[in-house]
Amino acid sequence: MKLIISGATGFVAREVIRQSLSRREITSVIAVARKPVSIPDKLEDDADPSKLKSVVVEDYDRYSEETRKEFTGVAACIWTVAITPSKSKMYDFEEVRRVCQTFTLEGLKAMHQSGVSQPFRFLYMSGAAAERDQSKSPRFQPEYSRMRGDTENKVLALATELDIEATVAKPGFITAPGEILRSITGTMIQWTVGIPSISVVDLAAVMLDQVVNGFEKEPLTPEDLVRIGRNISQRS
Repeated sequence: MKLIISGATGFVAREVIRQSLSRREITSVIAVARKPVSIPDKLEDDADPSKLKSVVVEDYDRYSEETRKEFTGVAACIWTVAITPSKSKMYDFEEVRRVCQTFTLEGLKAMHQSGVSQPFRFLYMSGAAAERDQSKSPRFQPEYSRMRGDTENKVLALATELDIEATVAKPGFITAPGEILRSITGTMIQWTVGIPSISVVDLAAVMLDQVVNGFEKEPLTPEDLVRIGRNISQRS
């Protein structure tokens, strides 16, 4: 299968790329970013770096004809482009909305217009705090949380309109191997608000599993992601 990974230079996307190069079901990895994407470090012995194709875009709401040709025949996309809650305070909110919402919707439309395969699976990576009910006022960064939830709603509505499969992954805090501070932060969040953290390795494995084998459910909650990740580890 041909897979698009959007936001390919990001923390999570880099791990998705690294693992995807070792999956036999994935024959081509289209890494979309605003700068060239290099082959990740620490590849597995069975990885095939030749599957990676770096596609540079001016922005995630503008796609050239050359880029659209690269999208032709794609079977799935893992979309990771966003401004995180902690960094969102550094930008005007309309810019945050543009990156998190407009880019996502325009990217999905561009892929569909390019001629995707059937079925086409679109996995949108959001976050545990995103609130789909726009009448609610979340305790933590309410405007941002509602916007991310509204984006989830719009992605799912557009997917229905385009007759494609879609789900939303809503991870809690994402940890990384060897990064002790991240692990401590994840544990503290789980203790205080009850949302389990997940390692970037497990999250990437789960998202790849879901686009390859089909979506188990919608949404994929923090608990779902941890459970599926544990099952994948046990099968390995």
